[in-house]
Amino acid sequence: MAFRNVLVADRGAVRTLTVNRPDKLNALNRETLGELTLAFAQAAQDDAVRAVVLAGAGDKAFVAGADISEMNGLTPAQAQAFSRAGQRLMTSIERLGKPVVARIQGFALGGGMELAMACHLRIASEKARFGQPEVNLGLIPGFGGTQRLARLAGRAAALELCLLGTPIDAARAAVLGVVTRVVAPEALDETVAQVADQLAASAPLAMAGILNAVLQGGEAGIDVGLEFETQGFALAFATDDMREGTGAFLEKRKATFHGR
Repeated sequence: MAFRNVLVADRGAVRTLTVNRPDKLNALNRETLGELTLAFAQAAQDDAVRAVVLAGAGDKAFVAGADISEMNGLTPAQAQAFSRAGQRLMTSIERLGKPVVARIQGFALGGGMELAMACHLRIASEKARFGQPEVNLGLIPGFGGTQRLARLAGRAAALELCLLGTPIDAARAAVLGVVTRVVAPEALDETVAQVADQLAASAPLAMAGILNAVLQGGEAGIDVGLEFETQGFALAFATDDMREGTGAFLEKRKATFHGR
């Protein structure tokens, strides 16, 4: 279906979802949150989609944050519903079962940084800027920023970024572990495409197992996490993809995975 604020494009097994509100620096309003939630649900259900790229329209911003003009008039109850809608989207991305790559070319602030952190890999232009500036509005992050930032970068970094509200550049974000890779602006599209193509050609069930073990098992104690890993490892042996992958290795050829 067509969306007003999200563009959907397929290239082979890679689906690109682009937040398309460049006049608002791709700010997230309630309508856009709903469209993104539906778009990711569709990608999850489409077996032809092996990897997803999440981008923002224009050169200035990935997503500059939540739409402050809409937030300004919210009641506490409406704000709670807005926060929960944002958190549902972020959780659905994180638990999609397929790898999601964020293409970050400009500002990723507030809700935009939270959106990027929900993705599994984050590739940023050297010109990208990151931050959780909600404190400057008399607010706290509402789409998971306090939680995912602490898990990605540690408590000290989360407190620094959330309490000071000062943006950081891509290089600092990479040092903190917020960004997977930083590239020159002119290399961003090529790098994202190469990573997405590699993911799309990989074994879908194995990638789903890795995502589950890291994201779900990683939230538990080490013994429970190791059990997540063992169960996922054993389940992989029931798949055609495992036989294809090991057979291709022994036969010195490239594997072709079908997600079975």
